[in-house]
Amino acid sequence: MNRQIVQLFTLVVVLFGLLVAFTSRWTVFEAESLEENTANRRPLLEDLRVPRGQILARDGTLIARSDPVGEGERQIYVRSYPEAGLFAHPIGYSFQDQRSGLERSRNDELTGEENEFVSLFEELVGHEREGDDVHTTLDAEAQSIALEGLGTQSGAVVALEPSTGRVRAMVSTPTFDPNQIEERSSELNQDPAAPILNRATQSRYPPGSTMKVVTAVAALDSGEYEPDSIVSGESPKVIGGAPLSNCCAEGSGDYGPLSLTEALTNSVNTVWAEVGEELGAETMLDYMERFGFGSDPPLDYPDDQMVESGVVKKGGDLADEDDGFDVGRVAIGQGGEEGQTQATALQMAMVAAAVGNDGVLMKPRLTDRVVDKDGRVRERIEPSEEGRVMSTETAEEVQAMMLSVVQSGTGTTAQISGVEVAGKTGTAERGDGTNNAWFITFAPADDPQIAIATVVEETTGQGGSVAAPIAKSVMEALLG
Repeated sequence: MNRQIVQLFTLVVVLFGLLVAFTSRWTVFEAESLEENTANRRPLLEDLRVPRGQILARDGTLIARSDPVGEGERQIYVRSYPEAGLFAHPIGYSFQDQRSGLERSRNDELTGEENEFVSLFEELVGHEREGDDVHTTLDAEAQSIALEGLGTQSGAVVALEPSTGRVRAMVSTPTFDPNQIEERSSELNQDPAAPILNRATQSRYPPGSTMKVVTAVAALDSGEYEPDSIVSGESPKVIGGAPLSNCCAEGSGDYGPLSLTEALTNSVNTVWAEVGEELGAETMLDYMERFGFGSDPPLDYPDDQMVESGVVKKGGDLADEDDGFDVGRVAIGQGGEEGQTQATALQMAMVAAAVGNDGVLMKPRLTDRVVDKDGRVRERIEPSEEGRVMSTETAEEVQAMMLSVVQSGTGTTAQISGVEVAGKTGTAERGDGTNNAWFITFAPADDPQIAIATVVEETTGQGGSVAAPIAKSVMEALLG
């Protein structure tokens, strides 16, 4: 009798254990995979019933909101964007289970998932779950002026605060209206103009002569050169085994001996290519990595919507010092199949910001704070250092060199009355008769408040004539 009871008890325990195991499998151990299963529509329906938090610009301009559709248990919320395409690329969109931009990187905060235990308690006491509001660092006026400046041209503008990393403007053209994602998703994704692509973070371009700022930092900070070091500006000059001339830079012609300051002011290719060769691949790559080349930017933005800048080989992989690339041409923003300098607008804005911030690179960020519906700040994103790129002395020397570019060199179109502006132009030839025009800048030169990178695709103009005026207008707006 006792034996039968023991057997029955054992059977009950085993069955109970199996029940616990199988229940735990879905509720605990494989809950995440179940939730992410494309056949499981429950998480989507739950998300649609939660009013996502608002997204706002720095001045309170409403960028994104959730509007109720239906009534009672069938009520869901759909996203709308009052400013249409003005903030389309940095903010992105949220449509059913499709998300991009800040809508994706801040999804937990916007849906209240970030405060799961608080939400659970509120549900127990009868409160509905709702998302928190995300206040961004973006400036509505600067966005509008950058978008207007780029006009029908494809390109990008990124503006940062050098001392904090706050992204004050991020514009990519052509843009799109996130309100139309539902009905135009396929059309937009197949459009040859790639309006969905964020050219500020996803498009790499040869940076042309703006790369000479990175080379200048490497030259001075390594101790190999000084601002008044003399290098021949003759043209052509053999670099990497092939002749290089100055005819295609913003400055042109055959120069005699020049100081590095004069060579940056007039954007003399042969000087900076020789400097790059003398520094060597190891030193150039070291300083590029200090600026952030070679890795995704530390921005609160989806990783798969950012690409790393660097020396890019044919096929798309990044080169290292053993790949035998032409370091002289890389140093002036060019290169070949073994390795060509390519950079995003965000990366080149980070270059300008680090020089302007006395050599310290701050982490760029789009979010200022997260606020709940009662107005309480749940999270405030504080400035954070990414690292020191160069010494303060080097930064001050390069600041003076870039100031000379705008005062009397290739960047005079960026001058602002009453404000000292520092900058560097860049013109990268595409080989089809058009250029990618660049300008990087910061101002005021003696106490930089804003750093900007502007790139314009497929233009017949140059950095000084095409990109610099756009950057100037954005700078004027942000400096007030």
